[in-house]
Amino acid sequence: MNTILVTTSRGLDELLKQEIETLCPGVETRLSPGAVIFDGTLEQAYTLCLWSRLANRVIWQLASGKCDSAEQLYQVADSVDWPQHLKPTQTLSVQFVGTNRAINNTQFGAVKIKDAIVDQFVAEGSQRPSVERRQPDLPVYARCQRENVTIGVDLSGNSLHQRAYRTQTGDAPLKEHIACAMLMRSGWTRHTNQPLADIMCGSGTIAIEAAYIARNIAPGIKRAYWGFTHWQQHNGEMWDNLVDAAIDAQQPAGAVIHASDMSRKMVSIAKSNADEAGVYNDIQFAVTDATKAAPPVKEKGFMVSNPPYGERLGELTSLVPLFADWGKHLKTAWKGWNITLLSSNRDLLRVLKLRASKDYAMNNGKLECRLVNYEMNAANCEQFSEDAQNHEFANRLRKNLKKLKSWIKQQDTNCYRIYDADLPDYNVAIDHYDDWLVVQEYAPPKDVSEDKARRRLQEVLLHLPVVTGVPASKIALKVRTKQKGTAQYEKFDKKGDKMQVWENGARLLVNLTDYLDTGLFLDHRDTRQIVRKEARNKDVLNLFSYTGSVSVAAALGGARSVCTVDMSKTYLDWAKDNFKLNKLAGPYAFIQADCTKWLAEHTGKYDLIFIDPPSFSNSKRMNETWDVQRDHMALLTNAAKCLNDTGTIIFSNNKRGFKLDKAAVEALGFSVEDISAQTIPQDFSRNKNIHKCWVFRR
Repeated sequence: MNTILVTTSRGLDELLKQEIETLCPGVETRLSPGAVIFDGTLEQAYTLCLWSRLANRVIWQLASGKCDSAEQLYQVADSVDWPQHLKPTQTLSVQFVGTNRAINNTQFGAVKIKDAIVDQFVAEGSQRPSVERRQPDLPVYARCQRENVTIGVDLSGNSLHQRAYRTQTGDAPLKEHIACAMLMRSGWTRHTNQPLADIMCGSGTIAIEAAYIARNIAPGIKRAYWGFTHWQQHNGEMWDNLVDAAIDAQQPAGAVIHASDMSRKMVSIAKSNADEAGVYNDIQFAVTDATKAAPPVKEKGFMVSNPPYGERLGELTSLVPLFADWGKHLKTAWKGWNITLLSSNRDLLRVLKLRASKDYAMNNGKLECRLVNYEMNAANCEQFSEDAQNHEFANRLRKNLKKLKSWIKQQDTNCYRIYDADLPDYNVAIDHYDDWLVVQEYAPPKDVSEDKARRRLQEVLLHLPVVTGVPASKIALKVRTKQKGTAQYEKFDKKGDKMQVWENGARLLVNLTDYLDTGLFLDHRDTRQIVRKEARNKDVLNLFSYTGSVSVAAALGGARSVCTVDMSKTYLDWAKDNFKLNKLAGPYAFIQADCTKWLAEHTGKYDLIFIDPPSFSNSKRMNETWDVQRDHMALLTNAAKCLNDTGTIIFSNNKRGFKLDKAAVEALGFSVEDISAQTIPQDFSRNKNIHKCWVFRR
């Protein structure tokens, strides 16, 4: 008898315990986080390697002890007689899992154990075993928990979820042992004579594992590499007998297993994987949309699926309405079925409007998920009304659109704000760009829980298409938190898609998906018009230009010249594209530079300078940090030196609570006029402090 440690994913411990007690009758197991431990025989360890559908690794323990220091860890490893397990000409690897205060780096822990092993061979005057990470002759596994460490041979070699039948996978493949846990928790494994369907099958893992269960195929039967093959204590005859018995135990399938996906490519991958697994003929494949899919047979059965989670924020815009439609469809088409779904987004599952009968926690990789069972009985198949007429957010949005309707007709633009956190519970801003909507979720107040905020956001995404008529595919979602420096310009995505919009005779490029801001500050619409009127026959300087929309306005207003300065090459190129889009050619300069440093050293003269700096910046491309409250007078002093005798400065910023040093500005020889109220468009009237703006004249 020897101590055997069997590891698995979080949330599967109890299921694994039951499986071990079934496969190894009579053993006394004890649970540890993510593992089950028991005293057993080598045959039982081999049996688990071959037959466990839930385990990740089977560890044959060689030593355990304290590891409060590197020396103690070395001593525990050195207590093993390694030449009994490994020849000097063979290879080894050490996987170290877990840390504590003394061993706070897993690589350090692995190296310390490796040193203890090879030092024994050196002490005997023999060759040092070499390290091989991929498929070593002896994979050593160490598990550190608090002050204790367990060291043993990883008989599985690599994770047992790797069944050796995958030819390809999708973007987010479901691990095989998680698929088996889903099947077990669903209840289907106790009723394998009943139909099973996975209507979001991806690469086919759930269906293939179900076929393995139905046919009593050992999940490890196809694996070529094991951690014990070259182990000196390996019993080859015992292993061969277990493999032969496993082959003899296979049986014909008695279940109807159906796998479908809306992606033809994924169904093709699933078929290829099933063929490699040897269960192609046991599964019925189809290409169907889950929101329209009907049960594959008249008989009631089990649906087990791993739908998309919406881990990326932008995915929610399409997933929320999709889940709403799917929930309605399930209530009508799948009556009498048992449905099991795995998701890391419990709020997204709530959009289905189904009552769960069971709910389990389990990890899919590093994602903390919930496995939820639904019985499609009479109560669950009631249709819940989603009447947008009676929903407070939908009502407010509808009122806003009605109120803005006549104003929008008077505006020469197709970009405007339609909602700005009007209701505290729905803390978002919604902007209209041509036939798109951009939803910006503000960080919730401290007294609003994240769960509530997520549910409110999903309600917004559910009702937006209904009220506005804009499809979910044309709604971009972003989260706006308190930004520092150039954070508002940082990338969200890498699509690179730009679209044209128009405003007061100007055509401008916006990107609705890749950045927090779109390339056009809508709250400065009226400010751009002021610049345009002021710019005629003037030399104009636009500092902190972003994508150059103010520069375009100045050029269209008849500016004699326009100099556009920004630190970002990306945004200067964007500004150049905006000029090309408006067929503007002339004395227009585009300069990539730190605006504060460039202005301090610049000797040119201008008639009109527009300055809209960030509130704060600590960009690596700047020598020092920038704080608009602290540094605005130094900036304005340098700007004044570059201004002609009759020149004008328009200065704006969006720092909350900003206080202009009016006396210092006047001391530079300027009159000061606060034009903030004139620069706040009607669609931003709810937030009159969104920016401040002044005109300084000589």
